[in-house]
Amino acid sequence: MRPHAPFPILAAGLVLAAVVPIAAAACRADTGSARNVLLELYTSEGCDSCPPADRRLSQLKERRDLAARVVPLAFHVDYWDRLGWTDRFASPQYTQRQYRMAGLARSRSVYTPQFLRNGRDWRSAGSPLDGVGPQPAGTSISLELGAATGGQLAVGGTISGAKSGGEIWLALYEHNLESRVLAGENGGKVLRHDYVVRRLIGPLPPDADGRLSLRQQFALEPGWKRSDLGVVAFVQDGSSGEILQALQRHACPG
Repeated sequence: MRPHAPFPILAAGLVLAAVVPIAAAACRADTGSARNVLLELYTSEGCDSCPPADRRLSQLKERRDLAARVVPLAFHVDYWDRLGWTDRFASPQYTQRQYRMAGLARSRSVYTPQFLRNGRDWRSAGSPLDGVGPQPAGTSISLELGAATGGQLAVGGTISGAKSGGEIWLALYEHNLESRVLAGENGGKVLRHDYVVRRLIGPLPPDADGRLSLRQQFALEPGWKRSDLGVVAFVQDGSSGEILQALQRHACPG
């Protein structure tokens, strides 16, 4: 467990996306009657205590009993990069998010690897659903993913019930990533990752009725494996950082 020295807490920057139509054959996902759990992992390839946490997150791919309720994401932070190895998945935006979430929770717990469960520091070795009873969902999300064509992945859908002050975020993630680390604390190791956030769009504000119609697109970089991509949408209380609802939709075949 590695703490990191504080620096000013910054709000994650808004990334704008073009308005695009969603194909009629888009694959779709919808939240149910219960509130899902967003499980965020803050990690780095430069941190020797992070690989076990990375593997723990990857194991969720096989947990069909949790798939309907637990929504995982891995945010690679950049503050380890100066110590000998540059993590190619890291972004200052994700570092800023980690610090902002700590500030919203009135916590000074910022370290790697760090799990946040619905916006709060979580250090349990148990299931992400332990101690989380079925909570009625006051917020609903639907997601529609279009075909990844022309270097773009189109995302549509609707969010409703987002209360005043709510923030809506979209994260594009990728599975089955691998790095051969040549320096730093993990030098000589081959690290494997899943649920790695590649792009983060937000905060998108809902309207006065707590609704938002999604019409966004993600620009895909060469080398990203389209069959391993997916999108997470989540609604966050802008004042407390509490996650009100989350939904995952992996890319569909074709």
